[in-house]
Amino acid sequence: MENKPVIAGISHGDINGIGYEVIMKALSDPAINDICIPIVYGSPKVAAYHRKALNINNFIFNNIRSAEEAHPRKANMINCLDDNTRVELGKSTPHGGEAAILSLERAMSDLLSGKINVLVTAPIDKQNVQSDNFRFNGHTEYLKDKAGPQHEALMFMISESMRIGIATGHVPLKKVPELITNELLMRKLRLMNKSLMLDFGIRKPRIAVLGLNPHAGDNSLLGNEEAEIIIPAIQQAQKEGILTFGPFPSDGFFGAGSFTKFDGILAMYHDQGLTPFKALSFDSGVNFTAGLPFIRTSPVHGTAFAIAGRGEAMENSFRQAIYLASDIFKNRLIYAEITKNPLRHQDIDIHSDRYDELPPEINTPEQ
Repeated sequence: MENKPVIAGISHGDINGIGYEVIMKALSDPAINDICIPIVYGSPKVAAYHRKALNINNFIFNNIRSAEEAHPRKANMINCLDDNTRVELGKSTPHGGEAAILSLERAMSDLLSGKINVLVTAPIDKQNVQSDNFRFNGHTEYLKDKAGPQHEALMFMISESMRIGIATGHVPLKKVPELITNELLMRKLRLMNKSLMLDFGIRKPRIAVLGLNPHAGDNSLLGNEEAEIIIPAIQQAQKEGILTFGPFPSDGFFGAGSFTKFDGILAMYHDQGLTPFKALSFDSGVNFTAGLPFIRTSPVHGTAFAIAGRGEAMENSFRQAIYLASDIFKNRLIYAEITKNPLRHQDIDIHSDRYDELPPEINTPEQ
């Protein structure tokens, strides 16, 4: 079971950005083929253009027509574009957005049909992909739509030092307070708790919840959301058996290193979670869409048009995205085996509790 080959589908993202550079650099590592069978949904012509621009002469794709033809020891490619595809390095163009979506749709089709096991997405430009057929703020919203309304999605940022989820996702900051409800927080906390067990093999996850306002409201002096919404949600989660703590003021929480004491962290809005995460893990962090019936990861960086074609892009985040997707696939197999045969629980290596001391007391705003 644990040695089952993982077929990793890779969407090429925006063809004018650094997607092809980080893909080729990551797949040049022979160790990748020990982890998975990579299939890039892209264009041999576009790949050749980037190889020439980047002076990458020791790497080629194995061109195939379908996932079933993938070679287990090579970097495979399925052509999704026609020969008229035009690359304009460093530019955001409608054609670049169209090419990104063609790749994503083809990879998604194979993922849903079971031809690939996981999806790793290279960065897209959220503006040039907009069309009559694509009206989503990003990959996360698109994937949730594909999974169906019965599934809740969580943007879950993963690195060696932290796992941090975002309660409200890609929304304008001014809309965040009205979106923070007890119902939303409970959905996200249940989802995070389940993902930490299912996808990361943590038996009893400890989750920290950040406050919305400065100083976590400072006893309602700086806002009432903590007292009226966030603390009741934490208390409800605790009653359900979810080990939840907070709300913590985000500045002190990260500044004092408290984040190292938890298995997961729930931030209230995008920049509250992404700013400390990228400051600490920009080169190695991974964006994982938790809560869906399929597995998708991506690097934490964007298209980086400013350095496209220069050979300056770092591929480690993309490589880690491939590793994480493969690990989660195998962890889900293990979890399915455990829940199918509970008596075998003691025979399967699953992470136990990792912290001997309880986290700080809840509801303690910064003084």
